[in-house]
Amino acid sequence: MDFDMLGLAPRLIATLKEQGITEPTPIQKQAIPHAMNGRDVMGLAQTGTGKTAAFGLPLIDTLMKAGSKPAPKTVRGLILAPTRELANQISDNLTAYTQGSHLKVNVVVGGKSLNAQAGRLARGTDLLVATPGRLIDLIERKAVDLSQTRFLVLDEADQMLDMGFIHALRRIAPLLNRDRQTMLFSATMPKQMEELSRAYLTDPVRVEVARPGQAADKVEQSVHFVVQADKPALLANLLGKHPAERALVFARTKHGAEKLMKGLVAKGFAAASIHGNKSQGQRDRALAAFRESEVMVLVATDVAARGIDIPGVAYVYNYDLPNVAENYVHRIGRTARAGASGEAIAFCSDAETGELRDIEKVLKTSIRVAGGTPWPHAGRGGKPGRDAKPGGGQKRRPRRRTQGKPARRAA
Repeated sequence: MDFDMLGLAPRLIATLKEQGITEPTPIQKQAIPHAMNGRDVMGLAQTGTGKTAAFGLPLIDTLMKAGSKPAPKTVRGLILAPTRELANQISDNLTAYTQGSHLKVNVVVGGKSLNAQAGRLARGTDLLVATPGRLIDLIERKAVDLSQTRFLVLDEADQMLDMGFIHALRRIAPLLNRDRQTMLFSATMPKQMEELSRAYLTDPVRVEVARPGQAADKVEQSVHFVVQADKPALLANLLGKHPAERALVFARTKHGAEKLMKGLVAKGFAAASIHGNKSQGQRDRALAAFRESEVMVLVATDVAARGIDIPGVAYVYNYDLPNVAENYVHRIGRTARAGASGEAIAFCSDAETGELRDIEKVLKTSIRVAGGTPWPHAGRGGKPGRDAKPGGGQKRRPRRRTQGKPARRAA
């Protein structure tokens, strides 16, 4: 099946071909026909499977055929995303798909000038990509009118729930046109997602191309059992084995990510970091440098785990295991994209064996042990002792476990 068989306009198909996009992915094959028929859609697919085009192409096709232009301050289609990086990524894709058309795509995220964003919205917008917090800021300034918005997309809806954006959604949704089409896309299916679906979707079609929580097939996964204090040395050793390949390293906290990045730079690695304490400009520059291979190691908190499509990330390191097991799947989904292969390497201290156990439950499989010995009485069934020793290593001093907290607004 190709895009012609999905019913998209020839002009849109020609634009896709110019960009080298000729064959729809499985989620696109399933979702696009239902969306073209005006149905509400709940799409479940792992990260990196083409969800943006799955909702974006039907919206663009419908708006192109309508021919009309939006009135000042109004928005015809709204896409909500949990993070600035994901919103910018979606906007870039939609802008590419709409090349040569009359459609106007805007993006509003935190960290940018409110006045400048309000000025762009004043002329009317066909497709608006927004983080919930910044959109509410603009609504309160009466800079945007959602009463004519007939299309709503919630992308990475499970992360929006994790980050507390359900309260923002409850404020935004009633402002939209009651006669609208809604699409919800997610990589996992927590219990709250069914409630979200019932609240905002009408008789939705459910399309699913991968079991929620399933990792990409071509990601080779492994875990090292290591004392927390030894993690920096282990990371430097492993990174040194592939200096010419991009590596994305996930840390749990903003402070930890920055400290780790500075330590890698001190050891001679070309590294940068992105997290919530960085300005939007700093984050954009770090991502651009990583994309252009000016830096080969990017240290990030979970702000980068969703929707960042950077080709050629060969390695993902879970330096700290995530508190939410499903986030492990999103993190490692940054490699093995677009059919490529990749490697995901996790570090597990004795204090993180509970997290590892939860991750393996989500994956429904055990992760291959590449180094160290599973902690005694832990990891695959038990609870770690305070002074557990992996593989006969030195006795570990007790450390206070650090827990990250979900952001309440776009990180």
